[in-house]
Amino acid sequence: MNNSFKLGLDIVLGAVAPILILKYGTAPLGTLPAYLVAAMVPVGWVTLDLLVITRRFNFITSYVGFTAILRGALAFWYVDGQLWAIKDTISYMVAAVVFGGSAFLSKPVTRAIGMQGLVPETPEQANALEGLLDERPVLRALRQSAVIIGVTNLLCGVANYIINLRMVVAPFNTPAFNDQVANVNAITRVALMIPDMLALFWAFSLMYKAIYKLLPKSSSTVENENFWDLVAERELILASGGVPVGTGDGSADFGDRKAKEEFGLL
Repeated sequence: MNNSFKLGLDIVLGAVAPILILKYGTAPLGTLPAYLVAAMVPVGWVTLDLLVITRRFNFITSYVGFTAILRGALAFWYVDGQLWAIKDTISYMVAAVVFGGSAFLSKPVTRAIGMQGLVPETPEQANALEGLLDERPVLRALRQSAVIIGVTNLLCGVANYIINLRMVVAPFNTPAFNDQVANVNAITRVALMIPDMLALFWAFSLMYKAIYKLLPKSSSTVENENFWDLVAERELILASGGVPVGTGDGSADFGDRKAKEEFGLL
């Protein structure tokens, strides 16, 4: 499935559909059924994607699946007021702990994202990439990336809590409650998605730039370079006892390009 199309489906089924169901489905479906259907649509989409469309089980898909299941399970915790604001913020706090906390581990979770994002196709490529990710400059970038994602989720979580606390004031299982939740989601699912996406893009760029700086220089332009050819060349230089000469400033173009590919922008 095309990355841009997949991103569009993620937005429509993960954010737009629940808002529309809460707004316009409460009257025909009933207050509680509409609330539950709106909560289950994103869970169903993630499950379908994981088991049928993508069918890849790795850190990224496992984490996305876990957060979707967590949100689905929390939907049956019928609360309002401050407890609702806390409930709606839990996924942000989980991300803040998982990513931010892993920055202090020997292998931050962004390392697993790097392994999956670059998609090694052979054991030799996987081993070479492991070596690249263990290099000190790359490890530093991976930790910085984990902190960036963790702190962004923490700040977004605080904002999400405050917005929910101030705007969702009706009792649970009332049409007003569903409407207020829809109004909040219309704000947070867009406004808070922007810093989240920017943080992810920044984190991916840092990681890719650090990796590319360790690869040997190529006579071709950055756009035409084959990443795995350069990795193989680096391995040959290291095996012969030499020291690869990195690309220097050229890594910036590569990092930005690879980050854009991750988000379906290329």
